[in-house]
Amino acid sequence: MPDVQRLLRDFGGIAFILALLVAVTFLPPDTSLSEVRATATLKACVPPAYPPLVTGDPQRPGIDIELLGAVAAHIGVQLALNRNDAMGRDFNPRNWDLNRAQCQVIAGGVVDSDQTRSFLETGPSYARTGWAVISLEPLAELTGLSVGVLTLVSGLDRIGLASFLRRAGVRPQVVTRPEQLVAGIAEQRFDAGITEALLAARLSADNGWAAAWMPPELERYNLVFGLWKGDVTLKRAIYQAFADLAADGTIAAILARYAGAPLD
Repeated sequence: MPDVQRLLRDFGGIAFILALLVAVTFLPPDTSLSEVRATATLKACVPPAYPPLVTGDPQRPGIDIELLGAVAAHIGVQLALNRNDAMGRDFNPRNWDLNRAQCQVIAGGVVDSDQTRSFLETGPSYARTGWAVISLEPLAELTGLSVGVLTLVSGLDRIGLASFLRRAGVRPQVVTRPEQLVAGIAEQRFDAGITEALLAARLSADNGWAAAWMPPELERYNLVFGLWKGDVTLKRAIYQAFADLAADGTIAAILARYAGAPLD
């Protein structure tokens, strides 16, 4: 009897695998890359402004816009941008009200996190981000200081940052633009500023200030582009483009132009 039970169990497993293989053959083919090539256009959804990733300046459009332009050129198509205000107001990708008709790629502050991957496929990482602090001189600690806070990149943990600042007795003052953060530090209304790491590195380099990562208890993430789940052929093409653009120095040159030297 045990042999019969084992045989039935094995047969059931084989039948399940065969049924799964049959079901896969009826899935619609992935046409994501061929659709991009058919229209000669790679459509990307981006926020209106997330410096230094998206600036809104045609002369210096930002890291993500230049990277997307290089990827589109590598594939042999044009880049078309669809600006979406919701991406700047909300940190949850599910609330951005995006769809395939609007874009094939989502950029401008997309981080490789569990939340993002529950909604999107992620492309290759091109930079590391997280919260960073800038100040006129290096700081030993933030306890009790008055700090300007600029939270543009939606994927970073704002709740975790707020909890950290509260425990440290920091007096935060929220600003909405990089110029406000710079002015507050320069005029010494703020003892320091906290913002996304790439922007912190750029502001530090531009003003000759100190910059450093916030403590490691505040999580750091890889910056990526988002793609729709199932768009395998387009994802492969983007990965290949990134590999070639990294090899010829294009990605490094774009990052250096906007972010300056990376934080240690």
